[in-house]
Amino acid sequence: MANLPVFNIVIPIYEGVDLMDVAAPHEIFCWMNTYWTEKTVKVTLAAHEDKTISTRDGLKLTPDTTFDCCYKEQFQADLIWAPGGDLKPLKAMMQDKDYQGFLKNQSSKATWVTSVCEGALLLASAGLLDGYLATTHWAFKTCLQQFKNINVAEGYPRYVVDRNRVTGGGISSGLDEAFKIVSLISSDDIAQQVQLVTQYFPCPPFSGKIPGSDTCPLDSV
Repeated sequence: MANLPVFNIVIPIYEGVDLMDVAAPHEIFCWMNTYWTEKTVKVTLAAHEDKTISTRDGLKLTPDTTFDCCYKEQFQADLIWAPGGDLKPLKAMMQDKDYQGFLKNQSSKATWVTSVCEGALLLASAGLLDGYLATTHWAFKTCLQQFKNINVAEGYPRYVVDRNRVTGGGISSGLDEAFKIVSLISSDDIAQQVQLVTQYFPCPPFSGKIPGSDTCPLDSV
């Protein structure tokens, strides 16, 4: 196993990032590593600085590396996953040169460029969804539509695959999306093994309907 090529997955995190946007893919991708015999999967949390980050709900995350270290060590992601987050830090990262630069740098040679929830807006700000079909959290669909070069998916799909771009809907959608990505990277069989070991057979106690929104929450930040 030690001699297998490494499949690098990087999740660039930031203050106020949504916990499930990070934890869900991290869990699923790490389980993929248990069953995939062709490559070793390594999931890396990268950030501006080497210091603890608080998620939107206050849980502490420690990055594995920094953006500068990735540049110095010539680290290259095979898959980059952009997570959503709290409104103010999200909007800040949409305009942050370092964060946006890291997305562009890693995406230029990555095999897969992905996001979940409002993370699509981070990719959109970097121009990485231009010409692609994409989705995001239902409440931020209007925000994504402000990027005129992006083809925003109709309705509220859990995830959308367009060539090597995979974008997910809101928060928990990242679970479905991560399973789809596992199948795309490895195989349906491995994805089903991960589904079984994580007992992902959802049966929610409530049913509901997405109300939709014609405003962009970021406009008021």
